[in-house]
Amino acid sequence: MKKIQAPLTKETIAGLKAGDEVLLSGVIYTARDQAHLRLTRLIEKGEPLPVSLADQIIYYCGPTPSADRVIGACGPTTSKRMDPFTPLLLRETSLKGVIGKGSRSEKVIEAIKKTGGVYFVAPAGAGAYLSEKVVSSEMVAFNDLGPEAIYKLEVKDFPLIVAIDCEGNYLYEKFKKENK
Repeated sequence: MKKIQAPLTKETIAGLKAGDEVLLSGVIYTARDQAHLRLTRLIEKGEPLPVSLADQIIYYCGPTPSADRVIGACGPTTSKRMDPFTPLLLRETSLKGVIGKGSRSEKVIEAIKKTGGVYFVAPAGAGAYLSEKVVSSEMVAFNDLGPEAIYKLEVKDFPLIVAIDCEGNYLYEKFKKENK
């Protein structure tokens, strides 16, 4: 298990390989479909983003509220829905990592490779457990979207697996080859 820190550095990303298990600590930002659409529109209009994404990680998550904890359940959502937006965000914002669940398109794999990024998968069905790894939570943009707003989360030892590394090695393809 590798311990890594966000925001990500080029050196950290270069040391990650598809299949690596990591514990992430530091700041990450949540964003789902509607937040991605708004970010993309801002970029296309040449307008400033509400948060700087340089060297940051976006977690495809819509956290739930909690009465007695920092945050409610915060499990990953399906990454493929963000595929139309991801290459632009990687290229135009210097975003370095994304977290979600499931497979990605060839365009996303190529964009990750070209920009030196990384795609992590978080354990699906473990939203309550993952919420225990959140130290603080703050809504920072698009408040009208409720749980789909952008939240700044500080995490400690957040468990992830590298699914696509900066060289374009893809964990799902590796599994397909090994199971033939």
